[in-house]
Amino acid sequence: MEIVGEASDGETALKLIEQLKPQIAVLDIAMPKVSGLQVARSLQKSKLPVSVIFITMHNEEDMFNKAMDAGAKGYVLKESAVSDILSSIRTVAKGNYYLSPAISQFLMHRSARKEVLAERRPGLEDLTPQERRVLKMIAEDRTSKEIAELLGVSYRTIETHRTNICNKLNLHGSHSLLRFAFDHRAEL
Repeated sequence: MEIVGEASDGETALKLIEQLKPQIAVLDIAMPKVSGLQVARSLQKSKLPVSVIFITMHNEEDMFNKAMDAGAKGYVLKESAVSDILSSIRTVAKGNYYLSPAISQFLMHRSARKEVLAERRPGLEDLTPQERRVLKMIAEDRTSKEIAELLGVSYRTIETHRTNICNKLNLHGSHSLLRFAFDHRAEL
């Protein structure tokens, strides 16, 4: 292992990570200027091939979920950092996830939550990219004519997409597609 950089705040950490491109970045969630979560989200958006491990005092499930949603591969509590840090780095370097044993139940809760979410959004994963695009525009309260113009296709093509979306999502009734689009707009 080699330490290639060190930063005292999130802004500097992000710049160093972008410049040095380390395999692993060890961050604190609560960093000055830019939080570790914001750094991780920026790395996720830029698709830099760096794995993030958080070392944190936060042992709350909500913070753990935020870290995982930001793409974290490791979550180490400060209370066990001395014994866990090397193990976490080695584990993450091999492409696996690492969690402090004290919070391992959060992973089970997260898994159960994903199952509930999957049940709440039936069939979204079955839609084609174009159907998802159309559904997103429906959620923006656009008419079929407007969508057709924006996508450069015919009105009839959009109506076919609407029919296919309804079939795949098992929606029936004149306003069910619009209602579904509004209810699930954050997931589109």
